[in-house]
Amino acid sequence: MARICVLGGGLVGRFVACILHDRKHTVRVVDAASLTNLPAEIEVIEAHVDLDSLSEMVQGSDVVVNCLPGRIGHVVRPALLSIDGLSVADLAFTSEDPREYDALAKNHGSRLIYDVGIAPGLSNALLMSAQCEMGSLSSAKIWVGGNPQEPDDEWSYMAPFSPSDVIEEYTRPARVRRNGQNVIEAALSERHPVTVPGYGQMEAFLTDGVRSLLDTIDSEELLEYTVRWPGHINRYLSGNDSEEELIEAWKFDSDRPEFTWLAIEVSNGDVQQRWDIIDEGKDGWSSMARTTGLVTVEVTEMLAEGIITECGVMPPEILGRDSKLLHRLIGTMKQEGVVIHSSSDM
Repeated sequence: MARICVLGGGLVGRFVACILHDRKHTVRVVDAASLTNLPAEIEVIEAHVDLDSLSEMVQGSDVVVNCLPGRIGHVVRPALLSIDGLSVADLAFTSEDPREYDALAKNHGSRLIYDVGIAPGLSNALLMSAQCEMGSLSSAKIWVGGNPQEPDDEWSYMAPFSPSDVIEEYTRPARVRRNGQNVIEAALSERHPVTVPGYGQMEAFLTDGVRSLLDTIDSEELLEYTVRWPGHINRYLSGNDSEEELIEAWKFDSDRPEFTWLAIEVSNGDVQQRWDIIDEGKDGWSSMARTTGLVTVEVTEMLAEGIITECGVMPPEILGRDSKLLHRLIGTMKQEGVVIHSSSDM
């Protein structure tokens, strides 16, 4: 079994730590907050993650899991990759491209796989798998969102991970591809209704989720949309709430039923493939923690087992290039109760 250090003990980080503990790994969690309700065998370091103490925090680890908020998650990457032979499963959602540290990682024999969540993450792996099977694509579209099961008279939303990352998602320009050209469009644009299985009509809008796919997928069109209940984005665009107020208003309520939905549609002009992934939480864990964290856990174990030996910084498409890795990931998610349905039209 491996020695694993999880940086960040939020909803997803806590889930990752507990599942890795259940799988008999030795787990350490570092977080500035006082963490409760963790198994006694998990070592907890209550401290801010900073560069001065980082090497001591991760000392002795076979794999480090970066579950820090995006604003600090990128800062620690070069320090981690400078540790000879270290493997990193990286979930920090940042505007910066971690591949800028690829040469650093190779020089130190270290490796980092980033965006190891549901979207980006599983979505990237499925698109790469589709390209390997179908060749060049004419279109690739992604819809994803984690939301309460019922809307309300307020925001109809609660953030399953750092609310500051959600705000960045809403403000960061969206990098997409149209008609074979990579372009930048305003976040929250191209708003349109979308029907979510079991939940009815919701609203989708462009966000910056395509990311590494712009470099790895040969498709005339590449788009990702975030999904929310109608009215949520109108209220956000009114601009009447400060960041501090939004963080408080979007605070996660573990007693409120919620769900996560991911849909992917790809076409090469002759064949269309679609995946629908949906989860409603289980065993007290939120759906977003599960769907995101299960991908993170599998990548962490792949690194710990030495299945992924290549050095450098790699996007999650690596999971879609190897059918065994992708089947393992999907098999684990299904075994844990995540519903994954695929269909194909000729």
